[in-house]
Amino acid sequence: MNFQPEIITWYLNNKRELPWRNTSDAYIIWLSEIILQQTRVEQGMPYFNRFLINFPTVKDFAAASEAEILKLWEGLGYYSRGRNMLHTARAVMEVHDGVFPTQYDTLVKLKGIGDYTAAAISSFSAKELRAVVDGNVFRVLARYFGIDLPINSPAGKKQFAALATELIQGQDSSIYNQAIMEFGALQCKPKVPLCESCPLRPDCFAFKHNQTQALPVKLKAAGKRVRHFNYFVIEQDGLVLMKQRTAGDIWQQLYDFPLVETAQEHYADPEPFQKATLALLGTSPKLRPVINKKHVLTHQIIYVQFFALDNNITNFNTKAGYKWLNREALMAVPKPNVINDFVKFYLTKL
Repeated sequence: MNFQPEIITWYLNNKRELPWRNTSDAYIIWLSEIILQQTRVEQGMPYFNRFLINFPTVKDFAAASEAEILKLWEGLGYYSRGRNMLHTARAVMEVHDGVFPTQYDTLVKLKGIGDYTAAAISSFSAKELRAVVDGNVFRVLARYFGIDLPINSPAGKKQFAALATELIQGQDSSIYNQAIMEFGALQCKPKVPLCESCPLRPDCFAFKHNQTQALPVKLKAAGKRVRHFNYFVIEQDGLVLMKQRTAGDIWQQLYDFPLVETAQEHYADPEPFQKATLALLGTSPKLRPVINKKHVLTHQIIYVQFFALDNNITNFNTKAGYKWLNREALMAVPKPNVINDFVKFYLTKL
């Protein structure tokens, strides 16, 4: 079988020049791997560069505040990744004397580092013989070997992991792991694989059996939760009222506007909305709809309606977590992407 040699030869001729490929520094590799989880390289690259400029060492990262991390993370989504990174950086300083681990068994004990990330860091930084299995690898293996077990089922994960471990034996793990992931990203693409120019085509099960669109198989996820957020943009004496979100829901520790969540659009069932608004603001405001947005997350769809208030709210009881911020402070605090976009493009027009 010429699978590994063909993959590696293709990689050496076609790989992208990415900054984290020119180092064995486990800290830099960790930065890239966490930032690029659920993120395309094109989107993640500016974030990687910003983080590395602001925190060139794990010591610098560990000394940052959570607000600094979340502000730099703004727009990437999955904000728990940023919080986990800060936890891990501090653990490296406290438990590992400031030296970022390179061994798989140590890495998997750190917060936010799972099997895939530990395998990537250990193989790229120390050439440990650990196979990475991400979405790209699943796709290449499923198509080439004709595996129809769902990649997100326990049996499927076990079979793909065993196959990946078998294939990496005798290889330079750093080169081979990067090669198969890059092959999946650039050649064996999800929807339009480049089969005509593929060096694996002669022995590829999916190509020979016209199964490229059928493989890999993935079990369908449960339907997304639908939510309706009604935000009140309250301004007074040049200040804007904001609230820091707490644990137990999305966007933990990020700032958004005072909020009433409803079961459906505010106009579809106005009475509960009006009661909740009165309970929050202490009065019945003159609301002016500004703009609505559909915000799609991995497991949720949020319909967002922004309201401006055309009368002053002078008796608003500022509860815990609410703050009056001037425009400069408002731009500085970390915010969900949908709030950040509103602040940038609409707040000055109210």
